[in-house]
Amino acid sequence: MLNSFLTLLSLGCLTGITTVLFGFGGGFITVPVVYGVLTMTARPGADADAMHVAVATSAAVMVVNASAAALAQWRQGRLRREYVWPLAAFIAAGAVAGSFATTLIGGTALSLLFAAYLLVTIADSLFRKGFLSVTQRTRPQPLERRTVTFGGIGIGLVAAGLGVGGSVMTVPLLRRRGLPMAEATAMANPLSVPVAVAATLVYALAPTNAAGPGQLGYVDLTAGAALLLGSLPTIAVARRLTGRVPDRVHSIAYVALLVVVLIVMLAMGL
Repeated sequence: MLNSFLTLLSLGCLTGITTVLFGFGGGFITVPVVYGVLTMTARPGADADAMHVAVATSAAVMVVNASAAALAQWRQGRLRREYVWPLAAFIAAGAVAGSFATTLIGGTALSLLFAAYLLVTIADSLFRKGFLSVTQRTRPQPLERRTVTFGGIGIGLVAAGLGVGGSVMTVPLLRRRGLPMAEATAMANPLSVPVAVAATLVYALAPTNAAGPGQLGYVDLTAGAALLLGSLPTIAVARRLTGRVPDRVHSIAYVALLVVVLIVMLAMGL
């Protein structure tokens, strides 16, 4: 148990860095980490529903991480209201539906959906124009009403269902509207908050036979606490790096991290 706690604590530091630099809120790191720890420790009942617990715990951690990062980004003046609202409201609506849907899906199917989502996102970022580079002459364009409504609901649906916060959908969306990576990733944090809150409430109140000591519904409170102990101090330090990473390097690193997470998930046998 001590080794598991230390593993979560150290990887929590990594979630703090990815929250600030990529707007992940920890989701893409937290899900495979918690999934791996649960399957290795094989606590009674936990291994049978490890993926659901991983997704739920990821959402709970994101509530804190994304809120802390969003506050830091707001103080630095990197948030634009016209891109955050009302998109956040529609994302929240989709998140509620996505969270309920996830409780009805089997763990294996959920793992496959998580991996498929990663693969599609990586391919889209690499092969569709507008993500890896944005010219300095490109003037940021406003979001269309259809994108805000239907796109927002879709982002919330998928993001809450997989416990990833929506950043991997919102960052490419804002990027293709002409925003630099520093601003696109900054706004991914406040847009992840409604997803995380809605998902955490649903998962925490969901009836489950897999709940063990230290769990609230599907949320593993011990794992979440360990991750937050590592991530919150790191967020405070990493926020100073925002805007210092070259745009091109920032976008390539974003995709590279997704590739690493996909490889890890495949290596763990989903």
